[in-house]
Formats: sequence, C-alpha cells, structure tokens
Amino acid sequence: MGIARIGLAISDVHGILASPLATVSRTDNLTETLHNILQLATEQGELLEVYIGAPINLKGDVTLSTQDSIEVATELEKLSDLAVLLIDERLTTAVANNQLKQIGKSQKDARATIDQMAAVAILEFALSVESKTGSIPGLPVEQWRAKYE
Repeated sequence: MGIARIGLAISDVHGILASPLATVSRTDNLTETLHNILQLATEQGELLEVYIGAPINLKGDVTLSTQDSIEVATELEKLSDLAVLLIDERLTTAVANNQLKQIGKSQKDARATIDQMAAVAILEFALSVESKTGSIPGLPVEQWRAKYE
C-alpha cells in the first residue's frame, strides 16, 4: 500500500495465480481513490476478499505507512461489503525491486510496475497460506489494531 500509488493484483477464480491488475494514483480524496480501485477490481468479476499490505518495519513496529494502510482498510470496509484483511508486507517492495534488477529495469523507471509486483507478492503469499492451511490469511482491521497498536 503506497502513499503515492497503490498497486493492484487479482487472482483467478480458483485462487491459484496472482496477476498484476493496475496501479492507481492516490488522490487527496481517499474515498475517490477507493471508488476507483473498487471499480477496476469489480470489472474483473466478483471479489471475495481484499488484502492490503501493511508495512511493519523490520523491528516489528508500526510506521506511518502502516497507519495509512489501516486507514485505507477501514475506509474500504465502510465502502464495501468485502472482507478486508491486512497482511504484513515487510519485504514485498524489496522482492519487487530485486525482480526488476534481474530483468534490467531500475526502480526509477518502473515505479508503477514495482507497486503492482509488490501487490502480486502480497496476493501470492495470501493464496499460498490459504492453500496450505485452509485458513484465510491476514487480520481484519480491528484484530490488526489489537495486535500492533
């Protein structure tokens, strides 16, 4: 979840493959941004749940970006009937940056791509946990707050 841009990823109906969908620029109006995201996502079909990356720092502490992710998740819950779950995304941007380096692109040249790749990494993690454990990964907003705030 970015403060300037939000990368979106979506999975197939069977929850096997995560694919990049789009990058949405944040506007000053969070509700407008979330309506844009919901419109893009629902054009792909029925949504079951939404995973939002919450960047906890490497010490396990909440950051300003974590608080922003919580705010986004809270507002998204208000705008939709979807299950909104927060997932620790500590290393997803680093993974995306490494993947870009491997294909010869710089972070500066591919900011929107990085956001989508990070979203794919978050969704792949969620799909993997769900397939291996049978449980839905991540935490609802209130449980996240109880654990980290």
